[in-house]
Amino acid sequence: MTDTVKLAAEVLKEHRASIDRLDAILVYTLGERFKHTQAVGKLKAEHDLPPSDPNREADQIARLEDLANRANLDPEFAKKFLNFIIAEVIQHHKQHQS
Repeated sequence: MTDTVKLAAEVLKEHRASIDRLDAILVYTLGERFKHTQAVGKLKAEHDLPPSDPNREADQIARLEDLANRANLDPEFAKKFLNFIIAEVIQHHKQHQS
């Protein structure tokens, strides 16, 4: 193995380690986020509030698109990601209302 290949392998290993750490951060962050959204769902159910809030959702999407632009992340990807999370949260809220 040449020195260049060894160096590339080491850099690759470092990138993968960073990716693994970031994946863990994402998973734990989502877990924490869902704890809060489940609390919101229970509160909404207790007070007979609707499971979704279209105005809040629109504001959150606009906010996330802005954050994505600042982070050099494709805003369309960020929007799809948030819509996926919102759909999951609404499902949780509906379960609390059953």
